Amino acid sequence: MQFRPKRFIKPIINIAPLIDVLFLLLIFFMVTSTFIEQPNIKLELPSTKHTETSRTEKTVLMLSRDGKVYLKEKLIDKEDLEKVLRRILLDTGEDVLVLKADKFVPYGDVVDIMDFARGAGFKKVIAPTITEGEMKQ
Repeated sequence: MQFRPKRFIKPIINIAPLIDVLFLLLIFFMVTSTFIEQPNIKLELPSTKHTETSRTEKTVLMLSRDGKVYLKEKLIDKEDLEKVLRRILLDTGEDVLVLKADKFVPYGDVVDIMDFARGAGFKKVIAPTITEGEMKQ
């Protein structure tokens, strides 16, 4: 009795369903993710040719053109600023402060705010800018 030789069939992995599932997951996470909204405080940031980007969440303090100080869209008195910053530093433990100041704010006001931040215990104060390309858009 003679047996026929078995032919070896190479297994095929169909990845089309895997790609479909990955695209569905991508769409799901894009739709359900939260978007960081910028507050409605009108600031005109100074511009630079080169900028360094950072995507981490930090304490953001805004100084408007008329000299008002905002923290998370809440108006803060300058007299209470150091106390508020010290409380935030104790609550979050984040010792980096982002100071978004309008480009028309007097330099002395910016230095005063930076001094308050240092007095509250912040180790680093970042002043973000926008690139000239972003200004044209």
